Amino acid sequence: MILPKDRDPRFITIRRGGTLTDSDHQLLVLWAATCAEHVLHLFESVQPSDLRPRLAISQARAWARGEIRMSQSRAAGGHAMAAARELSGAARHAAYAAGQAAVAAHVAAHELGAAAYAIKAVRAAAPKGEGESAGRLECRWQRDQLPDAIRELVLDDQRLRNDICWSVFD
Repeated sequence: MILPKDRDPRFITIRRGGTLTDSDHQLLVLWAATCAEHVLHLFESVQPSDLRPRLAISQARAWARGEIRMSQSRAAGGHAMAAARELSGAARHAAYAAGQAAVAAHVAAHELGAAAYAIKAVRAAAPKGEGESAGRLECRWQRDQLPDAIRELVLDDQRLRNDICWSVFD
């Protein structure tokens, strides 16, 4: 479970009673898509003909550009996560990362799920004994991709939810 029991109003859009602007929501989804795309090859190397995770990432970006409805991105995320269920290890985590990126259009807090699953994918793909180190490098890479407008929000979210995200953000 990567979502907290109590929703953080910073990840709820203003129109739904929170404080998240549409532009920051879009940035969160784009960052999540970037995190997921970074590890997508770990899925595609195992399932090259299954396009569901790639489509989910594409749909997340299309939503952020205002080209599709949230429900379309959310549905693509569900399909990517269905692709994950059939697998194990790095490929499974990479597909879940793509799914989380797409469903972040619906619930912005899923942005951290995309990042956490991407780190889990890298850890799982690393040679024996190098998983923790590979995960820390991936986390650093992800943080380098953060737009300034959402940097502190995401970093604070990582601190707050690290325990329920498998402690991948240490």
